[in-house]
Amino acid sequence: MNAILDQATMHWAYIAPLLTEPESEAEYDAKVEALDELLDMAGDDENHPLAGLAARLGDIIEAYDEEHRPMPDASSVDVLRYLMEEHGVTQSNLPEVGAQPVVSAILAGKRSLNWRQICGLSERFGVPTDAFKGRAAG
Repeated sequence: MNAILDQATMHWAYIAPLLTEPESEAEYDAKVEALDELLDMAGDDENHPLAGLAARLGDIIEAYDEEHRPMPDASSVDVLRYLMEEHGVTQSNLPEVGAQPVVSAILAGKRSLNWRQICGLSERFGVPTDAFKGRAAG
């Protein structure tokens, strides 16, 4: 075990800054950039030597986000409207939800998104399914 501690001691000054909680937006941004680089290096290889570091750094970034950038309490309809506007999508261009009348009914609050629709929207827009789990519309 001493050999492991010796190596950790030798490299700790370089690794420790990655493992501390960010205290400013600049530190946060640096950690996000470091995570992006780690993910570029490790890819999807969970056995990559840096995969554990990437996971821990992701946890630190997520904790900062939850504390400093909480998700607003938005309904699934609000989220859908926002994503449609951001991506320039019309009611007729959402096959993940259904035909235009179905989309219209959802946006009017007459219908709710089902799990299949949520999964499709999540994949299309690259957002977590939880983005659609906010408060009820209305």
